[in-house]
Amino acid sequence: MQNPIPVSVIIMTKNEQRNIRKCLQSVREFAEVFVVDSSSTDKTVEIAQRMGAAVIPFEWNGGYPKKKQWCLENLPFKYDYVMYVDADEEPSPKLIEELRSLFAGGKLKAGYFVGYDHMFVKKVLKYGHRMYKLVLFHRKKGRFLDYDDLDAANMWEVEGHYQPQISGETGVLKNTILHSDHDSLFDYFAKHNRYSDWEAVVRSNGAYHNLNESQIKLRALQKKMFHRMPCKWVFAFLHSYIFKLGILDGAAGFHYAFARSVYYWQVGIKISERQKEKLPT
Repeated sequence: MQNPIPVSVIIMTKNEQRNIRKCLQSVREFAEVFVVDSSSTDKTVEIAQRMGAAVIPFEWNGGYPKKKQWCLENLPFKYDYVMYVDADEEPSPKLIEELRSLFAGGKLKAGYFVGYDHMFVKKVLKYGHRMYKLVLFHRKKGRFLDYDDLDAANMWEVEGHYQPQISGETGVLKNTILHSDHDSLFDYFAKHNRYSDWEAVVRSNGAYHNLNESQIKLRALQKKMFHRMPCKWVFAFLHSYIFKLGILDGAAGFHYAFARSVYYWQVGIKISERQKEKLPT
């Protein structure tokens, strides 16, 4: 490929044969692509190797660093900037062109947030809650910090819902990544059940309130306000479905807003259970 984008893409996998082909096709214009695989038993590794990705095996030892930070510390990068892309995600063609222009321009910030277009029940949502993640950054200026979350029993080897800490200025890119999981709703809810375990732990022990992550300023303020809010599950539904106009996405918008509210209901009731377990008998 002529003039590839000088970024090292990191795709973390475990049994992602349903997703990995489309993901790899979407990042073919980047100069370097790593697939960091956790002992897949399906054809993930075979597909990735056939498509030219560098496949790196990973085995978590149960401690820190977890997988994202391990990648920063151990992969044989050729480039300074890295971009994390999940196997069920695809950078949009417009984002690819934006990145090509960005890196051709020369002057770069230390990290960049990217917005996500979310597909839910076979529909790409145009409204509702939009997630932003800091997935593109200079690898020597970013770090995923260790938090007190190892006793989140059902969470796994990948860092939870927080951003890396960036030393330097960050920006927000205009274009988006499509999140289009090809797994079933069973897998969607199973994954978010694990995430709610993690969030209940770090909200209970105070780690979530003191996350030293880099964040968009308005989003950081919103997270602090949300952390103190009672009945988070009610606000989560209203925020997605009413305030962010998820109602305009029809049935998919309702189901997504409701699923988001159930997630925070799970977090709340799990926190309550943890607090009961700590009471003297």
